[in-house]
Amino acid sequence: MLMTTTPTIEGHQIVEYHGVVFGEVITGINFVKDFFAGIRNVVGGRSGSYEEELSKARNNAMSEMEQRAMRMGANAVVGVDIDYEVLGTNNGMLMVSATGTAVTIR
Repeated sequence: MLMTTTPTIEGHQIVEYHGVVFGEVITGINFVKDFFAGIRNVVGGRSGSYEEELSKARNNAMSEMEQRAMRMGANAVVGVDIDYEVLGTNNGMLMVSATGTAVTIR
């Protein structure tokens, strides 16, 4: 399935709009990752464990959005937007949401 942040897909015509589609993932970050990320903050550098969690959450949200679009009869999603929020006590939860418009293209 084609998914793009643009409102159109070059070389394709949108022939049907199916509506807004979304995928959401809420995940917790565990103590071990928090501990090592804290060390990284002190000594500098990137936090590979957080980056991996963020990547997994983003991919899962995109996959969920794709599955919902397919169930609507779409073969593409345009206008994709990805948002990130921290939630919960001490900001211990990460929410990733992906939204777009499910369409049929040819």
